[in-house]
Amino acid sequence: MSHDTDNLTKIITNSCWRNSYWFARMLLNGDKYGGVGKSKEKQLLGLSSQIEIVLSRDILTESEKITICKDMISKTLTSLFTPNAKGYVLSDLLATDINDEIISVDDVVVFIVAVKYMVAPMNAAMALVPSSDAEFCRTTAKNILDSLGELSVGKVVSTWDDLGVKGCLDVERNLVVSEFTKLRTNLSTLTTQRTEIEDNMILTAFVQEFERRLGQKRKNRAGNSLEDVSTFLFDYYGFKSHPKPDHFQTDIEVDKWFKCKDGWTIGISCKRTLRERWKQVSSADSNALSRYKIREIWHLITYDKDLSDDKLTMLGQQRQIFYLSETTDRYKSASQHIGMCDYVRPLSQFISDIRREQKG
Repeated sequence: MSHDTDNLTKIITNSCWRNSYWFARMLLNGDKYGGVGKSKEKQLLGLSSQIEIVLSRDILTESEKITICKDMISKTLTSLFTPNAKGYVLSDLLATDINDEIISVDDVVVFIVAVKYMVAPMNAAMALVPSSDAEFCRTTAKNILDSLGELSVGKVVSTWDDLGVKGCLDVERNLVVSEFTKLRTNLSTLTTQRTEIEDNMILTAFVQEFERRLGQKRKNRAGNSLEDVSTFLFDYYGFKSHPKPDHFQTDIEVDKWFKCKDGWTIGISCKRTLRERWKQVSSADSNALSRYKIREIWHLITYDKDLSDDKLTMLGQQRQIFYLSETTDRYKSASQHIGMCDYVRPLSQFISDIRREQKG
């Protein structure tokens, strides 16, 4: 096995197609190179077409083709921004690093493939990936509440979470399969000689970079999912939300505010877990809340295993309440504990508590 791995490593290292990944990564790298593969796709496709014309001219020697193509790459990339712009410096670095990798005509072909068959199709596919889970969840959530009533709000929250994740992953999966299939078809039309391993290098490079970008989009969706469900619940029950209290600058990240019947305000924070907000929520004390007439902060949490006794006690003493699924061990333990029972409430009570605070 070690011998086979060593041989494969040598093949990859010595093949020009190793750069099918690196050229795509360079073009899409926003931090180091400005991400021109996304923002300047049209110009890059035009550059690729021009390079193909140069490569097709038999009157030119290989050395001349390489020189011309490298010059075209430099001029095109540096022309994307004005000399004083930050993008100019990044695109100039991109041109230098790409040209450093181009030694043969085959390297130029790899660059064209990266632009035409990897970066551009990936951009188009990414535009079809949902930015929010909500579109997969609203109908099912409404059906649950219509059929089972407000006590089932915990089921709505957990179903919303699961449906959103699965629905978006299904879309992603379909796009990966579709674009992978298209790439294989495009590779079959290329006249450049390649081995099966080299084709695999191109295909896996595409999937690796595609998956990296999909992972970024998943991370963004994860932060929005439960914020969407809180908006859905307010709309479904006709509750009135309210802007955050004027000049309230604490680090607490609250997704929804509403006014109580006595003029005080309650904030609702919706997250899968407290872990990512632990430092922010622990910075708000009772005095800060009272100063802005904030009665409590309610945390709607779906995964409560990291909610330790210390967290519950400390934050509970700061007028922060946790709505948890009554079926979890964390809720059962805390709700029966004399020191923590005042800080936890069942998710099934969430709607009736809002109604009581707003309407009495």
